[in-house]
Amino acid sequence: MGALAETRGAPAPAGAFRPANDEGQNAEGSARALLRFITCGSVDDGKSTLIGRILYEAGAVFDDQLTALDADSRKFGTQGQAPDFALLVDGLSAEREQGITIDVAYRYFSTAQRSFIVADTPGHEQYTRNMATGASTADLAIILVDARKGLLSQTRRHSFIVSLVGVRRVVVAVNKMDLVGYDEAVFRRIEADYRTMAAGLGFTTVDFIPVSARDGENVTQASRLTPWYRGPALLPFLEAVTLAGEAPEAPGFALPVQWVNRPDLDFRGYAGMVAQGRLRVGAGIAVLPSGRRSSIARILAPSGEVSQASAGQSVTVTLADEVDVSRGDVIASLADGPLIRQDLRARLLWTGEAPLREGGEFILKLATTTANASVTQLQHRLDVESFAEVPADELPMNAIGLASLRLDRPLAVQDYVQSRELGGFILIERLSNQTVAFGFIDEGLSTQRGAGMAGQEPSLRRALVRELGRPGSARRRAFVSGLSWRAGSSLMLAGATIALGASEGLAATLAIGDFVLRPLAHRVHERLWRRDDAGALQDGAGI
Repeated sequence: MGALAETRGAPAPAGAFRPANDEGQNAEGSARALLRFITCGSVDDGKSTLIGRILYEAGAVFDDQLTALDADSRKFGTQGQAPDFALLVDGLSAEREQGITIDVAYRYFSTAQRSFIVADTPGHEQYTRNMATGASTADLAIILVDARKGLLSQTRRHSFIVSLVGVRRVVVAVNKMDLVGYDEAVFRRIEADYRTMAAGLGFTTVDFIPVSARDGENVTQASRLTPWYRGPALLPFLEAVTLAGEAPEAPGFALPVQWVNRPDLDFRGYAGMVAQGRLRVGAGIAVLPSGRRSSIARILAPSGEVSQASAGQSVTVTLADEVDVSRGDVIASLADGPLIRQDLRARLLWTGEAPLREGGEFILKLATTTANASVTQLQHRLDVESFAEVPADELPMNAIGLASLRLDRPLAVQDYVQSRELGGFILIERLSNQTVAFGFIDEGLSTQRGAGMAGQEPSLRRALVRELGRPGSARRRAFVSGLSWRAGSSLMLAGATIALGASEGLAATLAIGDFVLRPLAHRVHERLWRRDDAGALQDGAGI
């Protein structure tokens, strides 16, 4: 470990860094907030090197890993005899051979102040989809910029994707300051350019830190080489940062059903993770999209039976009535719940190799349910250089655009800004089964929240009928299909009557009577036998 021993620098103060135990607490037992963050930016901006340096300085690298790093640096490294800290997170053979990050690398570490989960993502344009995957669970984004190159197209694209997935706190780490002589003018120019570029992206806070990931300047301790910078080093900043995105609890609640738990005849529970809000025993609920109503009888958590559960908890609930609930349904509050939609407007990050065009048909996966979806209209594409919306008839790989989609059945949805779980989806190519797009519902549904839920059940049905009654909808097609089936059935009856020796007049009378009177007979049958109360046992309730 010769090279490493010389570059590691002064040891950390005793007790400054301690690994977390399974409960995420330090040796003193005090709970620490978990921070999930992502590093992103263009290729070769130094993302992996920065994360490797943080892990090294934080004492999160074991001695055997240091020995391996010393050997790997001589074999694969790009720093001569010095350690290449990027190799701590770039573990794939192809990554080491090419000197780039390809897949998302997650690393877990902790200090005395906080626990961290960091996602090191690729900067190469070809692997933008991997970057989006890492960003989807982040609370904060570190966007690296090479001090020599300034803002690049991929810097802009990653910034927009970070904004799109809902990250609102950003740190711009201007890296490789050692290669520009720690020039303050370079740093200030990049800061001004980025603020101008990100003005419309919706970030609540953007902080700027000059760093040299290779040399460790301003990574864990303030550097003497940047006396003009008065702020904290990167790691102390992450330890102390608070997130404005820690918003108050959303009104209403929603529980996408992942599994119907039926171990015996005496128990039927509906398991899933609470997507938003807080559900309580006794609360009235509606099962979406059917709209059937009941109330919560019990809530079962891994620790046992509880009286309430909040967003992020995995629970099993039982209902007071026997209603039909299946995987993919959403158990929601009667007020401030999701809305039922069959037509969606969404922003798409297209990751398929073949371009997206209008009329494309895919499988849409949202929360715990799937539906067939077709792209009815491409409204515009985003110019990543200017963030301008330009007309487009297709979306090439890694392009971002706004599209209208038509589903084969209604789903319970929300805008992505209101709920990641019920507002975010993926599109899957039917034949290859590959994920070809990330989708973010964006059509102002939040302004209509509760419109379909606050009233009585008939209002839910009317909303559903409006959705299904549009021209070209599944309901209209089902009506035409049913009409054709009745006509064919009546003609077959006439043919059978003639074959039995009856006159053509009698056959025609029977056929017309059958065609006209069959719907009336069906309605009479429904009126006599249908049970419309919420407590009635519905078809499939035990499946």
